[in-house]
Amino acid sequence: MTLVLDARQLAAIRQHGEADYPYEACGLIGGHAGGRSGRGEGGDRKVAVQLVPLSNARLDSRRNRYLIAPEAFRGAEALLARDGLEVLGVYHSHPDHPAVPSDFDREHAWPWLSYVIVGIARGRAEDARSWTLADDRRAFSEEALIVEDRKVVWQSQS
Repeated sequence: MTLVLDARQLAAIRQHGEADYPYEACGLIGGHAGGRSGRGEGGDRKVAVQLVPLSNARLDSRRNRYLIAPEAFRGAEALLARDGLEVLGVYHSHPDHPAVPSDFDREHAWPWLSYVIVGIARGRAEDARSWTLADDRRAFSEEALIVEDRKVVWQSQS
């Protein structure tokens, strides 16, 4: 699988990580799976269309853990569905740690979803990498993360 982000989306993920430092930031990634349009063109692409930044609901260990509250997840999922999008993945930051999933991340992840992790070193965003969890839940595999500049086309409603 390949996750495709727009350069502005990646910048927003990085900025969210910096803003929430020294705590982990988190949010959902919505879009279409399967090709450029999301419908059938080479089903190996997940194309992000919209990010939904969320609050880290964790009350303890916020420096190295995040929690998306169930009601926040459902609300974000409904927002994406209203726009015809599906949840493609989750993004979060690793304050003062590399952009590599932890055992905790593995224990709480779902197969197929993309997990974008951005490393934040002393408040500054560094590398961002994307991961997917194997169906047997034993390990993450790094997936290709492609950053594309997309043009917005406005269509008038005459």
